[in-house]
Amino acid sequence: MNTHDKMVAAWQEDPEFRQAYDELAEEFELFDELFKARTRAGLTQAEVAERMGTKTPAIARLEAGGGRQKHSPSLATLHKYAEAVGCRLAIKLIPDSQLSRQKREVQADDRQAVLPGVSSTSPLHKTSPAEQGNRADG
Repeated sequence: MNTHDKMVAAWQEDPEFRQAYDELAEEFELFDELFKARTRAGLTQAEVAERMGTKTPAIARLEAGGGRQKHSPSLATLHKYAEAVGCRLAIKLIPDSQLSRQKREVQADDRQAVLPGVSSTSPLHKTSPAEQGNRADG
């Protein structure tokens, strides 16, 4: 039986798949960051929804990429989400020349993500004061 990683690796060999995958990489990175932040905060989607004054399905759609409508979240929504999970939203513009190096760093970090205290090098990731304190203690 193929694991998800093996299937994706096989698909990556198809140039058309690779191009489509690369075009969506930044979008997937955002949704992955949302999920990671909520998980680090130890919150359920329902708890985040309550903190944001919305309903659980809205959070599920936000973390899954907007559902069938493919609606991009507004900055206001991202700020509310960040606040609800105890984070601060930061948006960076990264020169194209740094992207390939950064992708390698993110991929290396993803492989280490099973280790406690390892944070993402993603441009959208910001450590909370609690996380920074945990690292200093550990």
